[in-house]
Amino acid sequence: MAKITMKKPVWLKYTEDEVKEIILKIAEKQPELTAEKIGLVLRDSYGIPKVAIYGLKISDVLKKEGKYISPDLKNLEGKTANLEKHITKNKQDQHTKRSLIITKAKLKKVREYLAEEKK
Repeated sequence: MAKITMKKPVWLKYTEDEVKEIILKIAEKQPELTAEKIGLVLRDSYGIPKVAIYGLKISDVLKKEGKYISPDLKNLEGKTANLEKHITKNKQDQHTKRSLIITKAKLKKVREYLAEEKK
């Protein structure tokens, strides 16, 4: 994939290596954050508008270090946990039981796809 580079603003004081270190530090500190959320933290806390200025992608930096979490996988795992929690309290809720089956099937497909992608 082609790297998108933009002109770096004069006021931006970070180098490419410093941005990579910041991304990895955030990922270690808060492992539940996805690449999208890390981008928001960079913008709000560090004043880095986009990492594309440096020719980087947050997901690529995380993949190199083995810390990347697919947002699809994370969201489906969270949804599955919420549905299971709901079913323990509401055992007669047939609609939610069916929804849980469908969500688990989607989760299985995403896991298989990601395992295939890593090969």
